[in-house]
Formats: sequence, C-alpha cells, structure tokens
Amino acid sequence: MSRRPGQHPEWCAHRHRCGFGEHRAEPITLDAPGLGRVILTRVQASDGREHAEVRLTVALAATETVARQQLMALTNDLDTVLSRAVYASKRPARRAA
Repeated sequence: MSRRPGQHPEWCAHRHRCGFGEHRAEPITLDAPGLGRVILTRVQASDGREHAEVRLTVALAATETVARQQLMALTNDLDTVLSRAVYASKRPARRAA
C-alpha cells in the first residue's frame, strides 16, 4: 500500500494518536470487571511495519502461591497466543473465490 508522506491509513485514529511518524488506531478495550482488562491497538511504525500493541491487566490472588501459579499460567497462555500469531503470519494468503 503506497501513501504520500503525511497520509493516514484508513484505520488510523488521526489527531493526537499519531506521532513520531507512526499511526495508531483507536484502541479496542475488553473489560472483565474484577478480573482484568485487555487493550488492543493497531500500530504502523515510522518504517511502515504494522503490529498489534496489547496491554493486559489481570487481577492476581491475594495469596502469593496462587498469584505465582496465575503468573505461570498467564506466561504459558501468552506464549501460545504469540506462537499462533506468528504461525498465522507465515501462512500463505487465501485467494478470493
């Protein structure tokens, strides 16, 4: 996709969200009250490469042992998510019928 310098992608939120040569979409927020929150933002860096920025907040148990178990499970789950995303980006694009 080619754009002139200064042009925004169609998904870009414009205004104050763009800076330092990058473009940012409006964040998508998923709330699970009392449990946590996920904020997902599409970003195009100044070099043109796109990525998803993911911020995750998770409520931890008050007990240290349980909190550590939660963190280990979260680490394993995030590894799975990252592996799936990388795998998906390496698959050939599907052709339209």
